[in-house]
Amino acid sequence: MTMHRPGGGPGGSLRTFQQDTSVTRHRLRGDTMQRILQFARPYRAQLILFLILIAIAAAAGAVQPLLFQRIIDQGITAGDRTLVMTYAGIIAGLALLTAVLTIAERMISARIGEGVIYDLRTAVFDHVQKMPIAFFARTKTGALVQRLNGDVLGAQQAFTTTLSQVVSNTLTVVFVLAAMFTMSWQLTLLALILLPAFIFPARWIGPRLARITRRSYDLNAEAAQTMNERFNVSGAYLAKTYGRPDDELAHFSQQAAQVRDIGITTAFYQVIFRVALTTVSALAIAAVYGLGGLQAISGQLSVGIVVALAAYLGQLYAPLTALSNVHVTIMTALVSFERVLEVLDLTPMIREIDSPINLNEGLRTAGARIDLSDVSFTYPSAGEVSLASLESVTHLNTDLSQPTLHNVSFSVEPGQTVAIVGPSGAGKTTLTHLITRMYDPTVGQVAIAGTDLTKASTASLRETVGVVMQDAHMFHDTIANNLRYANPSATASQMQEALQRAHIWPLIATLHDGMETVIGDRGYRMSGGERQRIAIARLLLKAPDIVVLDEATAHLDSESEAAVSSALNEALRGRTAVVIAHRLSTVRTADSIIVLDEGKIVEQGTHNELLERGGLYAELYNTQFADQQQS
Repeated sequence: MTMHRPGGGPGGSLRTFQQDTSVTRHRLRGDTMQRILQFARPYRAQLILFLILIAIAAAAGAVQPLLFQRIIDQGITAGDRTLVMTYAGIIAGLALLTAVLTIAERMISARIGEGVIYDLRTAVFDHVQKMPIAFFARTKTGALVQRLNGDVLGAQQAFTTTLSQVVSNTLTVVFVLAAMFTMSWQLTLLALILLPAFIFPARWIGPRLARITRRSYDLNAEAAQTMNERFNVSGAYLAKTYGRPDDELAHFSQQAAQVRDIGITTAFYQVIFRVALTTVSALAIAAVYGLGGLQAISGQLSVGIVVALAAYLGQLYAPLTALSNVHVTIMTALVSFERVLEVLDLTPMIREIDSPINLNEGLRTAGARIDLSDVSFTYPSAGEVSLASLESVTHLNTDLSQPTLHNVSFSVEPGQTVAIVGPSGAGKTTLTHLITRMYDPTVGQVAIAGTDLTKASTASLRETVGVVMQDAHMFHDTIANNLRYANPSATASQMQEALQRAHIWPLIATLHDGMETVIGDRGYRMSGGERQRIAIARLLLKAPDIVVLDEATAHLDSESEAAVSSALNEALRGRTAVVIAHRLSTVRTADSIIVLDEGKIVEQGTHNELLERGGLYAELYNTQFADQQQS
């Protein structure tokens, strides 16, 4: 009876040779191992116990053929029934011990592995949340999710599967060879001479399997990307409006066919690999039985030793074959770990100081005042905020972009509404990013309630400032849970009141499930105007002191605009507001209008004052707003 160990059978060797050997050319960073050990530190005791159990299991596996030899030579051959039953009992005991060890190993391995996965995933998730908007604008979401899934799992294997295979295979080979040499050094050398017959097929098939496996991952990723793009609501709408179902099917069928074909090729190489190992193993055992049998007949060896040596061969070749490619196994796990660390090493551009100021203290004394002082801003380069591997490019551009804002200074008094207008690309949205601290100014200062935002606590800033964007994002969840995102403790009556103030409750009340209605991917079961009003209700539940509206009524029809405008009036009442808008109604009623052009303030005043000056605002008004006023 031989004991199965992870990586100790043909399947384990096959997985080893399926791995991409190109990882061995990767140069690990000098501190990678040290940082890996930091993640291992909380599991030191469990890892030590894990290794001890592996060693005991390997020793138990190596003892079994010795017992076969004893039961044959000292029991069966000698006709000693008591000895036969004794050794049979010991073999049965080892079987039970092996079962217990396997369960214990698996449980400890699961605790370590799942613990490491949890630690890595939460660390990456927490870190990614701190990255600037530019990071998310550049990164392929699928590539980032792969770091949280595939690479985290690969990194976890460094502590469990890889460690188990390397230690178990090494100990098994040492114990088995030691036992075999004590029995017959001649037959042991014969077994080792046959080892290349195992290694060469694996070496020939291994690189081909690695290339095919890598290609199959790429093809499956491409097919998954096609399904993701076509099956989300926006992609499905585009595909249906352009009416190309036959072309879409043909495109996907081609991808699916490639996946099918490469699956068949993979299966062919796998069966060749298994058959080669099984055949060579059978030939080796036949040689041992042949030569060993002749030696047993001549009295040089006992029958038990011949049987034991044949049993040991079953434990020897697979671990040796796997160890011949162990550097690939180890490097695969380490490279996966390094890819996770690569994300963790990205430096967030927005960082909180050690003892930040709570904005609520300033709000009580200075009120919700906004001050921008000589603010200039240049968007960071790709190399500062992203990774080439997350964008699927060979290298990132490190050149700085042109400045977006130049020496911008203005103030918004508590309770005032200031509108920001200007041509496309003037820097309007950039201003909202600075006020909400999605970015910090390159030069100058942005302050709320007299506090520089770089010194304010992030939590108090998020409480103070509320935002409604041009395209209000909704989660694939109920209306109630989308509202609770702004205020997790909100009651049903509070949410209903917010929906009423946002002029959307009459519609919600008519829905069969009311606020428990699931609004679909990105909220697409609702119209644009309805989503905007739910977003405003979400803002009202948050009850911020400052409101930032970034073209919240753009792209709405006149009926939706009227409803959203009424909701916005409710949201802005008594609050400091910065509004980017193309809609006349919002701009005309603002306390002050700031006109931006090429990142500079070129005009500032009320609606009537700016019209009288006949400058850029009057030009924008005549081209963009006059038709609305006439209607």
